[in-house]
Amino acid sequence: MSFRSARKRTSRRLQFDNLETRQVLSTLVVSPTGSDSNPGTADLPLKTLQHAADITVAGDTVDVKAGNYTGFEMGWDTPKSGLPGAPITFAAEPGANIVTQNAKTQDGIDLEGSSYITITGFTITGMPRAGIRAVQDTNVVIQNNVADQNGYWGIYTSFSNNVTIQNNTASRSTIQHGIYIANTSSNAVVTGNYIWGNYACGLQFNGDVSQGGAGVITNAVVENNTITGNSSGGGAAINCDGLQNSLIANNILTGNMSTGIALFKGDAAAGATNNIVANNTIVMGTSARWAININNGSTGNQVYNNILLNENPAHGSITITSDSLSGFKSDYNVVSQFNLKGANVSLTTWRSKTRQDAHSTVATIAQTLTNSAANLLATTATGVDLVPTGPAVLKGTNLSKYFTTNANGQARSATGPWNIGAL
Repeated sequence: MSFRSARKRTSRRLQFDNLETRQVLSTLVVSPTGSDSNPGTADLPLKTLQHAADITVAGDTVDVKAGNYTGFEMGWDTPKSGLPGAPITFAAEPGANIVTQNAKTQDGIDLEGSSYITITGFTITGMPRAGIRAVQDTNVVIQNNVADQNGYWGIYTSFSNNVTIQNNTASRSTIQHGIYIANTSSNAVVTGNYIWGNYACGLQFNGDVSQGGAGVITNAVVENNTITGNSSGGGAAINCDGLQNSLIANNILTGNMSTGIALFKGDAAAGATNNIVANNTIVMGTSARWAININNGSTGNQVYNNILLNENPAHGSITITSDSLSGFKSDYNVVSQFNLKGANVSLTTWRSKTRQDAHSTVATIAQTLTNSAANLLATTATGVDLVPTGPAVLKGTNLSKYFTTNANGQARSATGPWNIGAL
């Protein structure tokens, strides 16, 4: 009987390398006390993440014990991938930290053309470029990581489809953004992340046609993220250059210093079009810009059930340019004021000029949210509970054809009215 015919998923398998037989396990263990001459068992672990990346195959899990590590790359010389239903998983235990960049790039973890890879549980700090970088990949999952105080980005993807970025903390990038989805891509899922204190954007989408491809990003889902205290250097909390046909829902944006959500055309081939922006809670400070800014031919966007409050009397809830009004729909929002064609206008004037927001309400933070304005505008504020008798409670429209839960994962009504905002 051959090993191949008898092998089960938990059994050992043989592989030949440089004419020597080595054992590769379904689970490889890495520890700072190990050795790369070991087989990678619990008793005889490997030492480096890079060696584990070099020898792992589809279906393997790399169990990374607590300790400080040099990062790793996959695909720099030859792309290596998992398979559908059999990804390669790097699972870090609590206390597993990447503190030195990998040997090939200025990133902690770099995936180059390596698909069906899952990265989970690492703390990555102080990288010159990105904590985690994934380029020209598909079906990569980046989850439950902390990417803090890295140079350009906490988490970065480029020309990558079907990427899931969930339940990470991306914080204090010193030059650019917390999470950056770059260049032509589709079907990104960015959900449940805590994105705070980054110099520029919290979450950046940039189609960037100059880099090739269609120059737009399509069919993304951006849900349940808390994004706070970003943009001291400019850029929106959720910055969408050429984002199209996507859902932006149940996000909490507080204490950001520039714009809340920006839908626009900058580097992309076309504007940010046909997006659903729904049930977000956005509170802007006394020196901030607009809660939602729609411009440069970003048509067909729908804005429903959002709390869009702004403490800056020179700005307000929504600003939209005339070239973005086609197909624009907006209603059931709790708002401050609006800007149309460069002029601030009241809700009454906005309604008469755009025929939108027939069911929207002007309110203050104190009338709408239990947390105070001072607390909400702090750089780490997250509490956005609703005043029980306030204008957001059960005053929204039912959007269950798009999504069915709130930011806490609680079910919204299948048939009745919804709360306005993320909760």
